[in-house]
Amino acid sequence: MSITPSTLTRAAAGAAALSGLIYIVIQFIHPADVVASLATQMWITVHVLSFGMAVLGMIGLTGIYLRQVQKFGMLGLIAYLMFGFFFILQASFNFTEALIAPLVATAAPQLAVDIVGLFGRYPAVNDLGPLAALPQVGGLLYVVGALLFGISILRARVLSRGAGILLIVAAAVTPIAGALLPHALERMAAIPMGLALIWLGYSLWTNLRTTAAPELATTAGARLDTTPTV
Repeated sequence: MSITPSTLTRAAAGAAALSGLIYIVIQFIHPADVVASLATQMWITVHVLSFGMAVLGMIGLTGIYLRQVQKFGMLGLIAYLMFGFFFILQASFNFTEALIAPLVATAAPQLAVDIVGLFGRYPAVNDLGPLAALPQVGGLLYVVGALLFGISILRARVLSRGAGILLIVAAAVTPIAGALLPHALERMAAIPMGLALIWLGYSLWTNLRTTAAPELATTAGARLDTTPTV
């Protein structure tokens, strides 16, 4: 199989859609953010899936950005860097939660509690250093990055405007849900974001098909036109 820009774009579209689907599913199966959950297989499974979701999300986001790069401008670049760095941070933390935190729980249970409690709204007993700022930094990158990325999609007019609007709504809903809802229900605010990623992946795939058709027709016509020029 030859690797072409179209092949890579399709892969990015599939990655974005799969990332969004996983993001939705894990909200319904995520165990409680308590140290007792660290010993369960479900904890490892969910966070391995979350790690995969973040990696796929970064791949999809890159494909979406490159498809519109000429029209995204500086605002789009800033949005891509912010939203993309969120996925990088998430992948790093999910890796820690899946494979390191369960090991730490045996030798240093309080440290494991503090790590798990970063996103479970539990105050840390140990000094976690820069790690303590991860929820605030990650939240800022997630909300502002997604908001600006959605605005950039609307301005570029390449992919679905509906998907861009949904991405903006998903970003705006997140801090409101965090302020008003308990942590267990706050997770449901991730569903609009997951749907936005699925929609963007689908839009990227269909956009590639609609733009490829005229190009193929033009190429075929050029091959059939054998009339010599004068």
